[in-house]
Amino acid sequence: MRGLWVTEYTEFDNLTVEDIPTPALAPKQVRIKVGAAGVSFAANLVVAGKYQRKPPLPFTPGTESAGEVIECGADVTRFKPGDRVCAALDWGAYAEEAVAWEVNTYPIPDNLSYAQATNFNSYATSCAALTWPHLLNLQAGQTLLVHGAAGAIGLAAIDIAKIIGATVIATASTEKKRAAALEQGADHVIDYSDGQFREAVIDITSGKGADAILDPVGGDIFDQSLRCIAMEGRICPVGFTSGRAAQAPGNIILVKNIAVCGLNMGTYYGWSPNDIRYEMEDRVRSLMTAFDEWAAAGRITPRVCATFPLYDFKQAMALVLSRKSIGRVAFDMH
Repeated sequence: MRGLWVTEYTEFDNLTVEDIPTPALAPKQVRIKVGAAGVSFAANLVVAGKYQRKPPLPFTPGTESAGEVIECGADVTRFKPGDRVCAALDWGAYAEEAVAWEVNTYPIPDNLSYAQATNFNSYATSCAALTWPHLLNLQAGQTLLVHGAAGAIGLAAIDIAKIIGATVIATASTEKKRAAALEQGADHVIDYSDGQFREAVIDITSGKGADAILDPVGGDIFDQSLRCIAMEGRICPVGFTSGRAAQAPGNIILVKNIAVCGLNMGTYYGWSPNDIRYEMEDRVRSLMTAFDEWAAAGRITPRVCATFPLYDFKQAMALVLSRKSIGRVAFDMH
């Protein structure tokens, strides 16, 4: 089969599409004919050997896939050949076929394209951040501030927050991105291209500040977020695309009675040294069930910015790294 093949840690552009070995199937795994695979900033880091988890060489990168089950291991009970699924892989999505653990595989509705379904992790991340009691625990009538709102996680958060019944303030750096956030359902948008947004949030909330803040950016954006958060509010960092990890000053946390609650969603898929995917299966599967049901009912709009054939992998990653994408960038494997 054809796929990307990493024989040494290197720049993503140095990879090639090759004939690669078909992965063996374990008893608790399913083999998937990949229809689409999500292209992410994290994949660039994995290939370069700069991610916190390094697959053993050689390997095929890619952790988010969607497609059709074509073979099931002997111990698989949830799926059968012909099922449409999405799957969180340890690696291996950027190929014509991939194997996934049954515990990390989820059904998708017929009305969702495979490219749209590669958004599953963005929706699971946003849903966990917004709804889990120990995280933002967003309630109807509250105000959510979403940074990087035109990214896949930001757009998913807007969808979910509106289902909850919250008011959404979305920040984005370009007019096109702000228009996308409004189209997704945001109630207010703010241009934070100059790094300033505090006064706008305070004005929109009549001086109160945001009850909950979802921050995939970090750096100066996180710092300023602490200045426009409501008393007893919560802020959830889910990344630091700015290049600087968030630093939470204890004095502000104390004086404003706020909570900082981080989320690394990959931990729940088993993407960490302490593999807890089976312990967390029920929690994660409930998120994916919601994604499946919302998509089937047309209550969410998983957005795809662009799709590329696998041989255009350099252009696909360049679009992701340019930060000009709105929603998901995906490989179309058909």
